[in-house]
Amino acid sequence: TGKCYHTFRGHSAEIVCLSFNPQSTLLATGSMDTTAKLWDLEKGEEVATLNGHSAEIIALSFNTTGDRIITGSFDHTVIVWDVGTGREQNLLIKMPTNNNATVNSKAAMQCPCLCVQLWNAVTGTHIATLAGHSKEVLDVCFDYAGQRIATASADGSARVYNAGTKQCIAKLEGHEDEISKVS
Repeated sequence: TGKCYHTFRGHSAEIVCLSFNPQSTLLATGSMDTTAKLWDLEKGEEVATLNGHSAEIIALSFNTTGDRIITGSFDHTVIVWDVGTGREQNLLIKMPTNNNATVNSKAAMQCPCLCVQLWNAVTGTHIATLAGHSKEVLDVCFDYAGQRIATASADGSARVYNAGTKQCIAKLEGHEDEISKVS
């Protein structure tokens, strides 16, 4: 119908990312104001503000069960949050500030080594490094079952990895320029 149900106001700067909770009526927004907010879509109200980053939040996503949300920031950190309480559960990644890497998406890092770093979101331990691209990795995502990982790169290719073995199972080539998003 094109009808606007709610307009959410509360961030003090641009909203640059959002994610719908797959298990409820929550929407998460990430902003240049260094916060993420949880919104109730049915009531049109703010549920929580997630404070903990010291720079812009540029990526966020709910887990498949909807009880956790992960945020990535230009402060070189990834934080896992409890959706029910709005509290920080785990500081997943802390990059040195002299490294030119930036948190780009979910559990990925765009870095000079041109690879994806996988981390355990519960314990904060490093699991694996997925390599293979010849230019920067610009995006990464898991499939809904958590069994495959897809990457997009400035080298014009996408790759699919087996999440269990961490092996590349498909190289998707043919674009003439960068692939900036993968889903």
